[in-house]
Amino acid sequence: MKDIEVVVVLGASENVNRYSNKAVRMLQSYDYGVVAIGNRNGKIGTIEIQTNTKIDKPIHTITLYLNSMNQKLFYDFIIDSKPKRVIFNPGTENYELMELLEKQEVECVEDCTLIMLQTGIF
Repeated sequence: MKDIEVVVVLGASENVNRYSNKAVRMLQSYDYGVVAIGNRNGKIGTIEIQTNTKIDKPIHTITLYLNSMNQKLFYDFIIDSKPKRVIFNPGTENYELMELLEKQEVECVEDCTLIMLQTGIF
């Protein structure tokens, strides 16, 4: 059995019109282990949205759905979790955080998670 890669969606929302919500659903449909972190508890399909950053599995990817100002609250979590990759979706670009991550040898990608999944480059 292959290990399921854990992908954290940071900025998850129950609002079905939000791209973070679409990303959680699509990642789950592609059989990724999804952890949704948002500013309030809730649910996206069968995935619980949690408000804490306690994750007991290694994180492969963090995909951001927070603007650069709101990301500051999560710098320690993002860096300390040692992901292999962080995806900066459109509107989340943050060159300060990218520089910090690159110093830790974390791959930083400016792209759209939904398009990456649909085109097979995720």
